[in-house]
Amino acid sequence: MPGSTSRPTLASWTGHPRHGPLPAILLLLTLGTGLVDAISILRLGRVFVANMTGNVVFIGFALAGAPGFSLLGSVVALVTFLLGAAVGGFLIGRFAGHRGRLLRNALLAQLLLFLVALGITPDLADLAVQLAVLGVAAFPLGVQNSVVRHLAVPDMTTTVLTMTLTGIGADLRRGDLATAARRVVAVVSMLVGALVGALLVLGEGVPAALVAVVAVTAAALVAAAAASRGEPDWAVPRA
Repeated sequence: MPGSTSRPTLASWTGHPRHGPLPAILLLLTLGTGLVDAISILRLGRVFVANMTGNVVFIGFALAGAPGFSLLGSVVALVTFLLGAAVGGFLIGRFAGHRGRLLRNALLAQLLLFLVALGITPDLADLAVQLAVLGVAAFPLGVQNSVVRHLAVPDMTTTVLTMTLTGIGADLRRGDLATAARRVVAVVSMLVGALVGALLVLGEGVPAALVAVVAVTAAALVAAAAASRGEPDWAVPRA
């Protein structure tokens, strides 16, 4: 509420009255976004796999002949992301009645695809393999974006922070420190993911960074599987 000086507690992330454990799980996915975009930007032709706004801009740069931007890579990521979003729409239609099960099933699909990406990374010197990794990584992010959008947990888009950052300024102006702090945690989560991802890519290579992505996704899947049990009030979609 305006003027609130309370701080978000652990319970507000893991046992939110309206969203249950979803905020904590989506925070993990925000961390994972930083990890996976570090891989694609630093080693797969300066391409985003999670932030399609950036890819649209990069396609414009590539069309203008700017050096260092992969037109084909950005297009592959964009198309496969859209296909993933369509699959996410299918999952929503099938499992929309239980938010926990919807997220669990989406995360299972993501984990399997990230494992496929990990399995083909040893041949990254080959352009075709790079494009395959981009496509396999962008697809689950499309699924994630579609499902997370449907879950509609405030400030937890997991892939785009522009409105979250904008909201921080508005929250501070109103004195709503609790909401501002929640937004800051989301921003820091992606920042930490990008930092760790970059350190792993530059120091150990793409496979090590992808292992981290798999680990974060697996942790989120375990949490979502636990959350999918029973019929708690937060699991029922609300208008």
